[in-house]
Amino acid sequence: MKKLIAPSILSANFSKLGDEVRAVEAAGCDWIHVDVMDGHFVPNITIGPLVVEALRQVTKLPIDVHLMIENPDKFIPDFIKAGANWVSVHVEEGYHLDRSLNLIRDLGAHPSIAINPATPLSAIRSVLSLCDMVLLMTVNPGFGGQKFISYCKDKIIELKKEITSKKLSTLIEIDGGVNTNNIGDLSGLGVDVFVAGSAIFGSASYKKTIEEMKKSIG
Repeated sequence: MKKLIAPSILSANFSKLGDEVRAVEAAGCDWIHVDVMDGHFVPNITIGPLVVEALRQVTKLPIDVHLMIENPDKFIPDFIKAGANWVSVHVEEGYHLDRSLNLIRDLGAHPSIAINPATPLSAIRSVLSLCDMVLLMTVNPGFGGQKFISYCKDKIIELKKEITSKKLSTLIEIDGGVNTNNIGDLSGLGVDVFVAGSAIFGSASYKKTIEEMKKSIG
C-alpha cells in the first residue's frame, strides 16, 4: 500500500474546522487524524464524538481517531458510530487490550494500538496480530508542536522487523515532530502513515507542504 499523510486537526484553526479539513483534503492528504484527550491520561482536553460526527459530514477521507483517554472501551462505540474508520487505544491504559481491539473490529473499524515513546515494544507483542496498525508516539502525548524524540527511530526499526518476521500486514503510524525535513528519513525506516499537525496547518501552503512530504516518502 502507498504511504499516507494524515494531518492532525489538533493544530487546525478550530473556529473554521470544517473549512480546514476541506482544505487539507483538497491539498492531497490521505486521512484526517483526530486526537482525543480527556485531561486524565494526558494533561489536555480536546474533543469528543460530536466533533467526529461533524467532520464526517465534510470529508469522505478515512478518519483516524487516537484515543488518549482513560476507560477507552466506554467511548469506542460512540466514536465509531460518529464515523471513525480507524481507532487507536493506548497500551499504557492497562485495561483489556484484547477486548478493546476486538471491540473496534467488531464494530466495523480498524483496530490500532498506540504506544508512548518510553514504553517498550514488548508491551504490545502479544496483541500485535490483532492490530491493523501500531501508532508509535514520537513525542510525549498531550500537546502539538513538539520535537521528534530521536530514540524513537530505534523503535520504528525494531517494530518493522517484528512485523516482517511475523508476516503481518500491520501498518506503522508515527505521531509527533514529523516535518518536511525528517519525513524522508523516517519513511526509509519503514513508516507507513505520517501524522503531521503544525508542520501542515502551520505552513503557508497546505498543498505545497503535503506535496513536498509525498515527494520525500516516494
